[in-house]
Parts: sequence; structure tokens; C-alpha cells
Amino acid sequence: MIIKRNDIVGRNSYQCDILFQVLDIKEEYGQKKAILKGQDFRLIADAPLEDLVLIPKNEQLRFEREFRSLENHSLQLFRQDVELLKERQEYDSTKGYDTQATYFQIPGRVLHIDGDPSYLQKCLAMYEKIGVPVYGVHCLEREMPHRIEELLDQYRPDILVITGHDSYSKTKGKKSDLNAYRHSRHFVKTVQKARLKVPSLDQLVIFAGACQSHFESLIQSGANFASSPSRVNIHALDPVYIVAKISFTPFVDRIHVWDVLRNTLTGEKGLGGIETKGVLRTGAPFNPIQDLDEEEYWGE
Repeated sequence: MIIKRNDIVGRNSYQCDILFQVLDIKEEYGQKKAILKGQDFRLIADAPLEDLVLIPKNEQLRFEREFRSLENHSLQLFRQDVELLKERQEYDSTKGYDTQATYFQIPGRVLHIDGDPSYLQKCLAMYEKIGVPVYGVHCLEREMPHRIEELLDQYRPDILVITGHDSYSKTKGKKSDLNAYRHSRHFVKTVQKARLKVPSLDQLVIFAGACQSHFESLIQSGANFASSPSRVNIHALDPVYIVAKISFTPFVDRIHVWDVLRNTLTGEKGLGGIETKGVLRTGAPFNPIQDLDEEEYWGE
């Protein structure tokens, strides 16, 4: 069996629980190892070639069907939540009376900065399905602290997502040691710089982290939500479900952490945070000028 770049593989030592794409093959101290990227999890790992197993196409399809089923279930639950929120907003906006008045809603705008372009595209496709206004930027994790200020000035988001790849290596230190993580320190620095610009936890809601990230440091640096409390892998789309809930929750309401986590694919072992206000705002009346397109009407 010959393993080569772009092959889809699993790790024998982990019972092939995650599918990986082979990014590169290197040799260190006479041993060949592969650099791996998770297909559905935000994880970069390395493994000896002898630990890898080629995954046949039918197994790849089985994994893909299982994950798409989980994603669709989470999406269905989220849409139910949004419908309930809309019904309540409609009642509040009309004060319970059946009137002819119409209203409009402005969900929170998201700036999603991602260290991986393929994960970013998956997330942008899900944001579009859900209806969240979003700007997506691909940026390497180590460059994020240097670019965050200009990106905040450029896009002025209500919600900021800082994510990409991460992993913990026990050979580099204890789980409490920030230097034992691939990119957690870059995420922490990025959050710190964002908070210097926008100190309020309610004016800029921040999600930060990826697989196995140093959760405590990210929260202490100013993130509202982060990964990973139990240092487990998180699904590539988990940040979307979290910030979408915030985007569609009215700014007068507080979001309890468990309400956010219950629609994610990873749950409380991989994600956590603090009580946070929503950012959606409602206005009236809704009477768009017919001969202007939407961007002209809203002054974009």
C-alpha cells in the first residue's frame, strides 16, 4: 500500500474514527510521516505512514452520508429555533394585535476569518442556507493578529469568528501550556487585539478556536464563545451554528450557553462560552422602494 498526497486515509491507532486528506509526506530521523487535514473536523495532525490506512470510496461515501445527516439535523433544529424567534418578534412588534403593519429585521453581520480556504467555503455555504449576512476572509492563523485591526475597520461586524486549524501535542507540554498548541496562541493574540478595539462583549461578539484549542485562554482574552473545553475535535461547521443563533436573537434578549450549544454537532465537550446578548434588531414599517435594488435601499 502506497500512501501519497491527497489520498483519503484513517489512522489505525484511532480506529479510523476521522477521515483525513494527506497534505504532505515528510521524513524525520529516518521515519516517514504524513501531514493530515481532517475532512470534516478542524484538525491538522501528523502520523507515521505505517499507521495510515487508505479509505476506499464506498467507506468515504458512508462517512459523508453520516456527517451530512448530522449537519441536516442541526440545520433543522436551528431553523425551528429561528421560526420561534420570528413568531415572538412578530407578536412583540405588533403588540399582539392583528394589524396590517409590516416590519423588517436586521440580523447581526458576521466577519468570519478562517485559516483554511476549504473550511471557509463550507461555512459560507451554510451561512447562505441559514440567511446570515457574512463576510469571509481566508487568513493564515499566524497572520491573524497582524490583520485583525484592519479587517475590523473594513467590515465593522457585529460578530467575529476567528478559526482555522489547531491541535494539542503532549510532547510539547501540559494541556495548560499555551505553547503546546499548534495555533491557540495566534487565536489568543487575535482576540486580544480585537478586544482592544472593541472592549464591550455585547458590541462585538467573538467566537474563537478550532480543534483542541486552549479554551480557557481564549475566554480570558475576551472571546464570548470558544473551543475546546475538553480538548476534543470540533466540526468544521460548529462556529456557524453558534454565531447564527446570536445573529438571529434580538439584542434585548440574553442567550444562555446551553441554548447555543444544543444545536451544534460537537456539544459542550468541544464548545463553551459565557452568557451573551443577541444582536438582531427589528424596525418598521417595511416598504421598500420598488425601483431600487436591495443594496441601494439599505445604503450599501
